[in-house]
Amino acid sequence: MSAWVRVFAYPNALLVSHVHNVLESAGVPSELRNLTLGGGAGDLPLGECEPEVWVAPHNAARAKILVREALEGPVEARPAWTCPGCGERLEGAFETCWACGTHRRD
Repeated sequence: MSAWVRVFAYPNALLVSHVHNVLESAGVPSELRNLTLGGGAGDLPLGECEPEVWVAPHNAARAKILVREALEGPVEARPAWTCPGCGERLEGAFETCWACGTHRRD
């Protein structure tokens, strides 16, 4: 797993967990690291104690966009879409169909 890249780090483990959940729900496999190293701050460099989210290199660009949108909101409103799995009509804010779990493809 050392070939993975870090896409987000922050001192607040709840925010890091939220980012991890956003990536996972968008179909981007991710890994949480350093969730329990906060107690080592002072003995270890602060940057090495922050909770982090890591992804495979081929997912890094999409993950960074999703992280930015999770923290700042989408750059522009996305149009509504029709689920390719079941035909359900969904608002643009949704990445995954609530009815069948299919991920948005655009």
